[in-house]
Amino acid sequence: MRLHVVLVEPEIPQNTGNVARTCAAVGADLHLVHPLGFRVDDAAVRRAGLDYWNLLTIHEYDSLTSFLGRHADSHLYLFSARGSVAHTAITYAAESYLIFGKETEGLPEELIRGGTGEVVRIPIREDARCLNLSNAVAVGVFEVLRQWGYPGQAAMKL
Repeated sequence: MRLHVVLVEPEIPQNTGNVARTCAAVGADLHLVHPLGFRVDDAAVRRAGLDYWNLLTIHEYDSLTSFLGRHADSHLYLFSARGSVAHTAITYAAESYLIFGKETEGLPEELIRGGTGEVVRIPIREDARCLNLSNAVAVGVFEVLRQWGYPGQAAMKL
């Protein structure tokens, strides 16, 4: 089983650093789709990831078109406030790509309407716009891992 987290044009380095830390902690690959709102070597990104960078596999793409060209036949799950299916209501494939949009705009409308992947939503209150990007990624990642039985994950120490 292989989990991939895709950030499309992330803007805030601390969010990407937190996502990188989550990916490293669970063994998920991180895919960054340019343009980014920061440099990957930005101190804020590194600080948020702390000592996890050596555990992380990062892939970078020049554009969303480039990413889609390489992964068109993959199981893509588009996380969006515009989705109509709860992220818990689907069964994730053995190799899954969870795709998240930039903090200020989410995923492009043409991607969501284009039939590229399954559009899912993390249910939240109607009067709340959205979750923070790194929190949304964690919610999505841990739902997939829950469904897969947490493969390769050590028991939690209390």
